[in-house]
Amino acid sequence: MTGFPSAPAQIRASSALRILGIDPGSQITGFGVVEVDGHRTTAIEWGSIRTEGDHSARLREIFFALGRLVRELKPDEISIERVFLHRNADSALKLGQARAAAICATFEADVPIYEYSARQIKQAVVGRGGADKEQVQHMVQLILAMQERAAPDAADALAAAICHAHQRGVRDLLATVKI
Repeated sequence: MTGFPSAPAQIRASSALRILGIDPGSQITGFGVVEVDGHRTTAIEWGSIRTEGDHSARLREIFFALGRLVRELKPDEISIERVFLHRNADSALKLGQARAAAICATFEADVPIYEYSARQIKQAVVGRGGADKEQVQHMVQLILAMQERAAPDAADALAAAICHAHQRGVRDLLATVKI
């Protein structure tokens, strides 16, 4: 597991909302934690869980590594990318199983889980649902004012967290509007 904390995980603004973004994959699962305090969104920690071995060993590794991260970083909400349909059914099944292992790893924390399509995430971060990985990496770096660019899977996870922060802000705003 690799990660690049930008601030100690224990330091937290009292009103800040902590969101864990997850980009599931059977070989590399990206994770990224952001804190949202008012209009400010800050990267807390990000990285990748790289797995080896047979498929069941990979799923086990995803489950335990994400479980540790959830216990350490204590997110308030979780945002995960939905599985998109592959042409190869076997690949889609394996990706779905990796996603399930990631979701199940968060259950102990008993926090809400939100799902977004890759298109929704890219739209929220780049402004185009068809953006490529490099564009997502670049925009995540800009939005979060990061000194260096996150690896593609970690950037995708941070983008999932940013997407949720934006959606949450819109929902909160709509809740205050009287019609």
